[in-house]
Amino acid sequence: MNRPIVVVTGPDRRAISGISTHVNLLFGSRLAEDCELVHFRAGSQGLAESFLGRWLRLAASPFVLFATILFRHASVVHINTSMVPPAYWRDVVYLFVAKLLRARVVWQVHGGKLPQDFFAEHSLLSRFLHWTLTLPDLIVLLAKVEDNAYRVFLPGQNIAVMANAIDYGPFQRVPTVRSREDYPLRLVFVGRLDRGKGLYETLQGLRLAHELGVDARLTIAGEGPEEARLKRYAQALGIASRVSFAGGVFGAEKVNLFAQAEVFILPSYSEGLPYALLEAMAAGIPVIATPVGAIPDVVSHGTHGFLVPPRDGKAIAEAIAALGNHRDQLTWMSRACRRRVRAAFGIERLAAEFAQRYAELCSGFPLPASFGTANVARPAPEPATAAKAPVAGPKE
Repeated sequence: MNRPIVVVTGPDRRAISGISTHVNLLFGSRLAEDCELVHFRAGSQGLAESFLGRWLRLAASPFVLFATILFRHASVVHINTSMVPPAYWRDVVYLFVAKLLRARVVWQVHGGKLPQDFFAEHSLLSRFLHWTLTLPDLIVLLAKVEDNAYRVFLPGQNIAVMANAIDYGPFQRVPTVRSREDYPLRLVFVGRLDRGKGLYETLQGLRLAHELGVDARLTIAGEGPEEARLKRYAQALGIASRVSFAGGVFGAEKVNLFAQAEVFILPSYSEGLPYALLEAMAAGIPVIATPVGAIPDVVSHGTHGFLVPPRDGKAIAEAIAALGNHRDQLTWMSRACRRRVRAAFGIERLAAEFAQRYAELCSGFPLPASFGTANVARPAPEPATAAKAPVAGPKE
């Protein structure tokens, strides 16, 4: 049987980013056995290049994509993008190239602004955005809130919500959280160190929680432009002894970090569906997060942890205190987190969905038996669980 050839765009596969993680997971799944996946490098992440080199690469990349589609006889071009201006303008050129060659296009959005807000102050550009988003054969989104917005902006367009997924196997050996009240509550953050991750509010919350009588420690794992400023801020707040910076962690090192944690914290201002959140929940780590992007589709307030408003250090402190003063709830929350990811966010579920979507777009290619429609697992609704503990933040 001829396999459909799919060109998948994304950063260098060695880069550290959500999209490169997504691409690597697809290439490592059964999808790569039933479709011929071809990686097309887009973006500068993972590259060491000069200013001139970057612009030469950008200028040449549409022609390179043209040749890749033409000579590989690609049936589908899967464009991984985000709704931020640099990514949009680069990827809309790739969209034009793919449509010129009559390839089917999957346009997958990994966060950024909603379409109504993207060119909100420029009506002409907003109309251009609307037209370009009618060109893909399928738009893939991560969150229900995005689905609602895109269906209003693009009535009649072929749109699907397909949540991110992970290989949860490596995280299964992390033991269920069993916290002792005579030990400090161990918090962990994993991600890029930039202002939008809510780390300054996290440090404020840690200090306020200490004033509420909760002994907590925070490990910040990751790299980014705010690292030095965050260290100075922790010092200024008088909590430097309670905060440690672990640098970037990957593979077994990340699993070991989760094995030492009791709460995962991610109070971002905006998100798509962060892989670190799914990984932490797969490891059975309850979370404190903000209800942004697809996070509310995954995290049930009071069941898997707590949802708090963005930019609110006081709410973070209250969530830390609620968990720190009721350690027994961490154990059943830990089990609920693990069940949630296993039920709905495994990579083979996502691979099955993409195999089906590719086959639908390429009607000449039959769907492989191993990815039959009956085998496609959709994210299941979260069952009712124990009573929720009170804390500041939105109720689900």
